[in-house]
Amino acid sequence: MNILIWHVHGSWTTSFVQGKHRYLVPVNDSRDEWGRGRARTFDWPSSVEETRLDLIGDVDVAIAQRPGELDLIPPHVPVIYVEHNTPKGDVPNTRHPLADRDDVLIVHVTDFNDLFWDCGDTRTAVVEHGVPEPAARWTGEQERLAIVTNEPVRRGRVTGTDLFGRFTGVAPVDVFGMGVTGLAGVTVHDDPPQHEMHRELARRRAYLHLCRWTSLGLSLIEAMRMGMPVLGLATTEAVAAVPPGAGILSTRVDTLIEAAQWLIDEPDEAARLGERARQVSAVRYGLDRFLADWDRLLEEETCGSR
Repeated sequence: MNILIWHVHGSWTTSFVQGKHRYLVPVNDSRDEWGRGRARTFDWPSSVEETRLDLIGDVDVAIAQRPGELDLIPPHVPVIYVEHNTPKGDVPNTRHPLADRDDVLIVHVTDFNDLFWDCGDTRTAVVEHGVPEPAARWTGEQERLAIVTNEPVRRGRVTGTDLFGRFTGVAPVDVFGMGVTGLAGVTVHDDPPQHEMHRELARRRAYLHLCRWTSLGLSLIEAMRMGMPVLGLATTEAVAAVPPGAGILSTRVDTLIEAAQWLIDEPDEAARLGERARQVSAVRYGLDRFLADWDRLLEEETCGSR
């Protein structure tokens, strides 16, 4: 199957393109947000082909991730719209920009998103995340805490940036991601290659997920897949992703601070928590399950157009 897909979310796309299909990724001279082409910090297979949008020919289905992509998709091509984000604005009454359409399927990446977006009469489905198993394994020998997030300065309270400093009294905090320069009181690692980031994360004692309002950070799942103990806010889909015994979630920040101190002081308990996180995340967020779910959905959406 030939699939048209823009390079928007690097981590999610890395999982998606591990399938059996041919993936056509638009590229332009400036490699801007509408034509980034192949990823440069993620490992993508050779089945991902860069091509200029005006030269794309045979397409079986298009995966859209932004409303602006819909007008760029060739006519008569089935469209699946992947909604990565939680709704903004008048929650829980936020109308999806593709609400009440009969020409598109909206696929949410979490049940939380499906619940909170008002999609009207537009058909919806849920395909939960799946991530490749990271090569790194948690060792936790460094008494440090790790956070992975993008643009925390700009996004502020959404990513819990105002909470980072509250954990530095427990241990040094390392923040990894794009646009992390400008943060005070923490050590920043700006846009490292994924494999290097995983290697460094695995050495930290615990992972902090402090996002107040986000769909579900793939970095949280990756940390769990590495066997890393996780601490996070009990908001959005995190309450389903991190079941009891696989991490510690709370809406009380002081509880998470106390838990962070506990994991710093008790490395054996950190190992126990991390091993449970590894087990549950392998079952729920395994790559094979993710790709199988997508294959079924792609077949259903394209069989009528053949």
